[in-house]
Parts: sequence; C-alpha cells; structure tokens
Amino acid sequence: MTDPRSFLYRDALDPDAAQRLATQTLARADDGELYLQYRKAEAFGFDDGRLKTASYDTTAGFGLRAVSGEMTAFAHANELSEAAIRRAGETMALIDPSAQARAPAPPGTNARLYTDADPLDLVPFADKVNLCQTIDAAARARDPRVAQVSVALSGTWSVVEIVRPDGFVATDVRPLVRLNVSIVAEANGRRETGTFGIGGRYLYDRLMGEDVWNRAIDEALAQALVNLESVAAPAGEMTVLLGPGWPGVLLHEAIGHGLEGDFNRKGTSAFSGRIGEQVAARGITIVDDGSLADRRGSLTIDDEGTPTRETILIEDGFLKGYMQDRLNARLMGVEATGNGRRESFAHAPMPRMTNTFMKAGRDDPAELLSRVKKGIFAKSFGGGQVDIVSGKFVFSCTEAYLVEDGRIGAPIKGATLIGDGPSVLTKVLGVGNDFALDEGIGICGKGGQSVPAGVGQPTLLVGGLTVGGTAA
Repeated sequence: MTDPRSFLYRDALDPDAAQRLATQTLARADDGELYLQYRKAEAFGFDDGRLKTASYDTTAGFGLRAVSGEMTAFAHANELSEAAIRRAGETMALIDPSAQARAPAPPGTNARLYTDADPLDLVPFADKVNLCQTIDAAARARDPRVAQVSVALSGTWSVVEIVRPDGFVATDVRPLVRLNVSIVAEANGRRETGTFGIGGRYLYDRLMGEDVWNRAIDEALAQALVNLESVAAPAGEMTVLLGPGWPGVLLHEAIGHGLEGDFNRKGTSAFSGRIGEQVAARGITIVDDGSLADRRGSLTIDDEGTPTRETILIEDGFLKGYMQDRLNARLMGVEATGNGRRESFAHAPMPRMTNTFMKAGRDDPAELLSRVKKGIFAKSFGGGQVDIVSGKFVFSCTEAYLVEDGRIGAPIKGATLIGDGPSVLTKVLGVGNDFALDEGIGICGKGGQSVPAGVGQPTLLVGGLTVGGTAA
C-alpha cells in the first residue's frame, strides 16, 4: 500500500520543510500548528431506475494557525508548497506575543480506530453502480405501493497531518462511507416517504452485504407504509416517549452545543459556570466519546492532534465538564478533551462534538411505555432548528405514534417537538436499559462548518413536552 503521507509530501513540500516552516512561522505564538490535508470524495445518486449523478473530486491544502492569548491568526491555501506556507506565515507575524508560556504539545497515541485503507479505490466503479441498481430493483419488488426509489452512495478518504513548532507531528488517515435509501409509497392517491441511512469509518464492503442493504430497504419501506396510515398529530403539552438511537439527535442539538467549551468560556451557554450543579434528572449520564471504533463521529486524534477519549459531561444529573479544544481549555485552565475539530484545512478548529450520547439507565422500555396515559412515541426525527445559546429547539418527527393508556396507537403526521434543552433534562421521568447508537448518518453544523457526528440514547420518557400538531 502507498504511504498515505505521500499524498501530502510531493515535489513542492517535504516533511523536513514542513517542520522548519512551522517552527519559523509560529515562533511568536503561544500555540498553533500547520495542518496539512489531502482529501478525495465520490458520490453516486441513483433515482427513477437509473444513475442520475456521479461525482469525484480531490482537494489538498494547508491551514496555518497561530494563537496568542485569545487572539488567533489563520491563513490557508489549496496547495501544498513551501512558497504558499511561507506566504501564509506573513499573517502569523501580525500577532502580538503574549506573556504566556508556550502551550505543551498534545500527548501522543498509538490508537488506530479505523483502517488506513482507501474505500474509493478498493471497489470498482461498476460494482458501486451495480449496488445502487440492485437496491433499486429489490425495493421496487418489495411492495406494489412503492412508487419511487432513491439510492445515494458516497465515500471520502482523507489524510491529515498536524505539524507543531515544538517538533510534534501526528498523522491520521480517515475513511468514511455512507448509504442512504429513500422510498416513496403511494396508495389511494396519497404519497409518503420513508428513509434509512447507514455509514461509518470503514470500507464499502460493510455496506455491500445483502443483509445490510436489505435492512435499509425494509426500514425505509416500513416507515413509508406507516406514514401512509398516519393521522394528523395532536397539539399541546404532553408526555413524550423517545425511541433509542437516532432520537439522540435532539439531545445533540438542544444540549450538546451548550456543553462546548467556547460558549461556556464566553458565558453564553445555559450551562455556563454550573460545573458541579444538578442540571438534569438523576439517572442521566451524557458523554462525548470520539474513541469508539468505526463510528462516524470518531477520530483517532482531533484536528489539533489531541487523542480522542470519553469525556463525561453530565453524570447522574450533575454537570461534570465541557468539550474542549486547546484554545478554550487553556483559557479556562482545564485539559483539552480531543474535541478540536475543523471541516477542512480551510477552517480553524473549534470545540465540536464527536459521538455524543446518553448512557443506558435501568428502566424497562415496555414499563416506560405503560406509564404513558396520553402522549406520543417519537421513533425518528428529521430536521430541526436550535438556538445554541438558549437551547430552544423545534424538531420534526418523521415517524411517530399516538400513545393511549400505555399502548402504541395510530401513526401521526406533522408532529413537532418544541422546548429547550436545559428544561428537557429536568423533565426526564425514566431512562431505558436499551441504549443504542445511531446508524451513522449524522452531520453537525456550527459556525459555518459541517463535520460528521454520532448520537445515541436509550428509550427516554419525558413529561410535559410541547407537541406542535396539525389536528383541528
């Protein structure tokens, strides 16, 4: 196998030059790094029985960052050359040296959470197209009500290297693949959609097994057929039962961002200055863990070179800590937690989630359901909007059901959940023992940057959530 670093170091740049330039250009800084990246990506879109889109692109470049106190200087270019890095170094000279000592390098790690192999090269183009075609044909054959099938297959392979002025060098090779199936079912003049996606930091072979893509079809079709039978959602304040796995996206948005270091250092989060306080119902433990093997949100090292780890955010209801990059950790006098992330070489790092989830509790999910006299069961979510500062959110349900006297009833359409994250944590009445992570499709946005992320939770019983519905 070709050395992945060879994609970073070619004719115009070598490792010795990169180290020399990092040392020279960052001499006035407390902290900072030269971040090198090579990335290639492909995507296939199969719709209406034929291949509609196929794309492939490669990018390479660097980001150079100098930090002095709270000030950051950052420059980037989409080329990997000594000349370009030297030009970027002129921006670094604009910072004023602070009185602080230079920040120590991150600890090293020998961990490898995923393969170095390149998923894009290991499977021929024709096999990827054939997979999409096979899924399309199989989905249409499942049920006469299937009116439309869309299949999306994508993969990326990225090599990154962090070079610090103190001689620290760390390299990571990051694969990522994803499969999405969307099915439109039609009956009696009504059309409804169901979707299912799966992915992670592994190779295409994990998606090409018959059991995997058949399950994707089954799940997407089941959701579409359920929605064909749906009735208008009720509105008002009611008890809500949240399913395991992907519904953790609500916690990610409504609570997770408020536990990132930058918002708390600036005092703009609802959780600012509350370490040690009870912020959630007892029994709730929420962690961020970027060190899980193969997961979409996982990283061997973050984009500053810090090894990822499990960071306990809330333990048994009490706030224990925040997710930190190097800059905010240093200014707050705490450890970096491996949460410094960036979308690409063209972006400066910031504190971001990796895989953020609520751990399992002790309650039987069936017993939690039996407690719901009148409410809804939310099994899956689509889009939502969140105010990071307050934690206020609006989330739409893509699959949800009425619940009466402890029994799941008719599926409902048009339900939205409305509330704010800090309040929701205090309204949790039960935490199931059926913890699950999502299937690997999450994308997190913050400050104009998108990164892959993971979520998860057990079944949760929440009292007094506002449900926005369409029932008259």
